[in-house]
Amino acid sequence: MNWGVVGFLFELCALTLWVGGLIVIIGVVIPAVFNSFGMEPAGRFLRRVFDGYGLMNAGILVLLGALAWIRYRTFGNNPSQIFSVSSAEWWLLAGMALVTFSILGVLGPQAVALQEQAFEAISKEEKDLAYGQFFRLHMVVRAFHLVNLGLATSLFIVKLRKVLFRQSVTTR
Repeated sequence: MNWGVVGFLFELCALTLWVGGLIVIIGVVIPAVFNSFGMEPAGRFLRRVFDGYGLMNAGILVLLGALAWIRYRTFGNNPSQIFSVSSAEWWLLAGMALVTFSILGVLGPQAVALQEQAFEAISKEEKDLAYGQFFRLHMVVRAFHLVNLGLATSLFIVKLRKVLFRQSVTTR
């Protein structure tokens, strides 16, 4: 059994979960939740969904990092090796880690606190102010999620191109 192929398939599956998960959340879950529940229950539910998604991404980053380290130790960064680790992969992984842990460690907790302030506000002025602050920060969090989606998609493409290009070179 070629363990390089097994690791590569794990990486592709992990990246598919990362990219597909966010696409499903954005395209299916968010519209369904806001069409089924009120603002507050929908916001609380989606907070749990994104907490789970963030934790899944942290686990995927650990898996991708471990597999990249194993591939680097085994194959190095020699471009002629199909399972070697390119500098683009390292940079994309580093970017994904930076954005993910920025969301989980800094922006996410701030957004949760602002969301709770908005839900607990009594007067209309307090609610408007709290929602305004929450939605400004929430726009930044959404942008970070989209940046992470682009990084994960780019890493997926880098991996596929390496295998597909290598495959076409070996079949000539």
